[in-house]
Amino acid sequence: MSDPRHEALGNFLRSRREKLTPQAVGLAAGRRRRTAGLRREEVAELAGIGVDWYIRLEQGRAVKPSSSTVDALARALRLSRTEHAHLKALVRGPARKPFVRETVPAGLRELVQSLNQPAYISGQRWDVLAWNDQADEIFGFSQLADEDRNTLLLMLCTPGVRRLFGTQWKELARRMVAQFRATYDLWAGDPAFVDLLARLRHGSREFNELWAAHDINPLSAGEKLLDHPKKGRVRLRYATFQANDDPALKLAIYYA
Repeated sequence: MSDPRHEALGNFLRSRREKLTPQAVGLAAGRRRRTAGLRREEVAELAGIGVDWYIRLEQGRAVKPSSSTVDALARALRLSRTEHAHLKALVRGPARKPFVRETVPAGLRELVQSLNQPAYISGQRWDVLAWNDQADEIFGFSQLADEDRNTLLLMLCTPGVRRLFGTQWKELARRMVAQFRATYDLWAGDPAFVDLLARLRHGSREFNELWAAHDINPLSAGEKLLDHPKKGRVRLRYATFQANDDPALKLAIYYA
């Protein structure tokens, strides 16, 4: 049985290869191509590695490239800094223990409750684990079943949320899926992540389109414009912070 992490590496390489054109890497287009993107042998040549060895990587076989080879592949595939870091993480990532939903320490819960701005804490699988009243008033976490308190499920599968984010919904959804992909690939094959992926696929046609793009984005601060049913039009900026108590926990704070 193939290792899901090796499959994730192969899928990522293939997705980047298929997005490139010969012109983008200085190659002649040549005869008409049956499929989009570069050929495997072209990527291998650009990276200075054997074609058979590169094919094994894309097939998810148990091969482990060196640091110099990873860097060469990043150059050949014109990876961004974020994509290059993701490729390194996929290659070097150790086997993980099965995912266990995190527990928020009492001190962090009290901190979230004490904030005057909307705030919540989420885990590695993007489950919402703690929140304050201000966040609940906007996102309605308390109205969701425990298994549905997940920011991806909220954004993509919860009725009414598309109206809340209005015209910004599509771009926010694209960004979130690309950010989650960077996490998911490192947990490939874990039952808890596989279950979440299945729910997203079943519950959102848009998710399937965004997931197929295999884009990778880093977490970053930003801005959301909401059409809230009670508050009206609200513009909120947000930032996220990693918790020292447990690096798997992420604190999100919104402010006007």
